[in-house]
Amino acid sequence: MSSTWNQQLIKKENKTIVLHSIIQYAPISRADIALRSGLNKGTVSTLVAELIDEQLIIETGPGISSGGRRPVMLVFNEQAGCTIGIDLGVNYILGILTDLQGNILERKMQTFIPTSFEQTLKLICENIEELRSIAPKTPYGIVGIGIGAPGIVDNNSSVVLAPNLGWKNSSIKGVIEEAFQIPVVIENEANAGAYGEKMFGLGKNVDNLVYISTGIGIGTGIIMNEKLYRGSSGFSGEFGHMTIKMNGETCRCGNIGCWELYASEQYVIQNAVKLQIVKEDKANIEQIIKLAQDENEHAVQLLKETAVHLGIGIVNIVHALNPQKIIIGNRLSGAKPWMEETVQHYVKNRAMTSHQTEVKVQFSEPSFPATALGVAAFSVEHFLKKSLDKITS
Repeated sequence: MSSTWNQQLIKKENKTIVLHSIIQYAPISRADIALRSGLNKGTVSTLVAELIDEQLIIETGPGISSGGRRPVMLVFNEQAGCTIGIDLGVNYILGILTDLQGNILERKMQTFIPTSFEQTLKLICENIEELRSIAPKTPYGIVGIGIGAPGIVDNNSSVVLAPNLGWKNSSIKGVIEEAFQIPVVIENEANAGAYGEKMFGLGKNVDNLVYISTGIGIGTGIIMNEKLYRGSSGFSGEFGHMTIKMNGETCRCGNIGCWELYASEQYVIQNAVKLQIVKEDKANIEQIIKLAQDENEHAVQLLKETAVHLGIGIVNIVHALNPQKIIIGNRLSGAKPWMEETVQHYVKNRAMTSHQTEVKVQFSEPSFPATALGVAAFSVEHFLKKSLDKITS
């Protein structure tokens, strides 16, 4: 191993430490970076100068003096680039344009009925193109595109199985990268949602949490010790396909009695149609929530019944993982006023007392784009890592 390679590796590690210190603790002075990191002041000054030249950080006004000259403060340059995050639902596509700190600059929402892989891919590309066309001019432009897909995504960003979309062994990463010449990250939508909540939402300052994405299906993302838990092949979190009814209905995944058949958006819609409170050809979750708001007895009872089914799965998760917090997000979170109390009551009465000490069950805000923010954050991290990998001696 050459000494030059060693020097480059050490420099890269030190530069990463400096940048992350600025991102985490900004505004921060060079002296405070040295103090927090243990690096000497000369090394910090050199690396800060490089990061300023690369427009990844900027100097702001002077800080508070501790006896000498007032220090120059440093912050991460969140306007150095933009990223696009796409939440690909079974019946909707939500796209957001953010800066490098996850601040949302623009969002685009559309509903659709998937008819083929090609049609869905076309809609995704149209969404990306529209967001790209309105992005502000920045030093690095669009640094990445992140897509959260409702299915099993492997470590190579391939969608191994998305039963609710009818996809199997589908790879959209290469197609989209070729179309836009921008790096693409594909992640399971619930994993991305967990990361979005951890970084920007209800999961801040929580070390261990589970995010439950309640759309047409159910996905779960797991944060353990502040990091996303993916499993050995990247397939963790498929709690939506655990059996909660031994002789239940057959799921699109091939299993019987899956949790998502009884605690998801599709369950609410299907039963609302059976109750004849909505018409089949126009039924959607927003319509049923509106009925509940108007105190429709059948709609309210249906949402509470769904909440009980949701609670069954949550108790299993509490017993299996013992998280500090469980966050319920995606489309069904809009039914929070009629479901949250029932879910919390069920968990309190069914979960083992020893597991209830810390766990808190919360519904996210339906307008909070956890999945889109999560994949956007992944894209920014890939960009910063790639930028730091370019270090030369």
